[in-house]
Amino acid sequence: MNPLQPTRREFLESLGALGAGAAWLASRKLGAEEKPAEERLAIEGGQPVRKHQLGTGPYGPQYYDDEEKRELIEVIDSRNPFRHAGGKVAQFEREYAKYLGAKYVIGVTSGTTALYAAMAALEIGPGDEVICPAWNWYADYDAIVLCGALPVFAEIDDSLGIDPEDLERRITPRTKAIIVAHLQGGICDMDRIMAIARKHKIRVLEDLAQCVGGKYKGKHVGTIGDIGINSFQLSKTITSGEGGAVITNDPVLYERAFRFHDVGGIDRCFNETIGRGVLSSFASCNFRMSELTAAVLRAQLRKLDTICNNLRANARKVKEGIQDLPGIKFRKTGCPEGDLGYVVMIDMGNRQRRDQFLRALRAEGISAIGPAGSVFLPADARVEQKRTIHPDWPSFKSQWGQQIQYGAAAFPRTADMLNRFGGPVIGPKYTDDDLADIIKAVRKVYLAMHKA
Repeated sequence: MNPLQPTRREFLESLGALGAGAAWLASRKLGAEEKPAEERLAIEGGQPVRKHQLGTGPYGPQYYDDEEKRELIEVIDSRNPFRHAGGKVAQFEREYAKYLGAKYVIGVTSGTTALYAAMAALEIGPGDEVICPAWNWYADYDAIVLCGALPVFAEIDDSLGIDPEDLERRITPRTKAIIVAHLQGGICDMDRIMAIARKHKIRVLEDLAQCVGGKYKGKHVGTIGDIGINSFQLSKTITSGEGGAVITNDPVLYERAFRFHDVGGIDRCFNETIGRGVLSSFASCNFRMSELTAAVLRAQLRKLDTICNNLRANARKVKEGIQDLPGIKFRKTGCPEGDLGYVVMIDMGNRQRRDQFLRALRAEGISAIGPAGSVFLPADARVEQKRTIHPDWPSFKSQWGQQIQYGAAAFPRTADMLNRFGGPVIGPKYTDDDLADIIKAVRKVYLAMHKA
């Protein structure tokens, strides 16, 4: 799912909010004709800041060039696109591990299959509970369910990430792991989360699918918990269309994850330090990355710092240009320097004002969204109704699985946070003129709404 674009449901819901905003627009228009066209909001018929919409789109493909072509041609010329010793996959794993400052990386077919491999590494199964944020993508929830374990949701806070205080309240003797998702380029409060996990002797899985390249206090996200996963799907920071990775510093977790992703074996491990391993083979899958996927990722990895640095710099300029606006409140982040800055999220107080703000920004020619790329999972019908691939699936047949209740009403703070925040999308190739237009549009709309 693209974290920079609203889902179909979000789009339709925003249309439904038009009625709620009609009164505001009508009151604004009463005196609008008295102002010069350049001062009136474009949504009121005034002159927009930009004549053409400022778009963005997936970041990685904007940087595709001869490097990706050269890497792909080498695989094609080799006539061997299957993972092999010394090939592109092993090279990428070694290079990505070095980039992250991690001991071990496993290249897999997607972020979702990375989750399954990580779950296998952590030995998640029937009788276990795994806590994850109520706002998240389906894959984290589905991986827990399909392992036979029970998903337990925790509220998010104004970082739009898991709330450490609510997280601790959800821990039971059955809790085996916590999933921390760094969503839409934002960074969670890893110090507090790790302190809670260590206190209760619980494993931490970091999902950085939407935050590849993000950092927390100088360390790459994905290397702070016990194990991490990420995605290289089209909408992620760098992309090969699909693909994913498992990240860990623990040799046993690495071996279990590797065996699980490669039909129980470790013959194709890039990291020779584990030798023949310490584990026996077990029932596993085939989630091996191809040489073609790794070829693109090797080239993209060399551009990751450029993409991240450009995003951060552009987001910082926009924030600096609007931080003096009266009462403005930005999305909280666990690490301002490491946050990727996909979107400059602003707390507009409630759903009606947020939707008005976003519509007005778009009318000015600025791409603007609310929280996107994830789902309010407990409120989703298939989650709330506990639908699985078999009526006797163990996740929900246990005593605790039957007792647990999902639904939007059980997570009011998450619903409130998702309704409050929104703002302009940031692109890594935006020019200074583009950034000036974003600042001008945000100031124009925000001040008009502040005065209304």
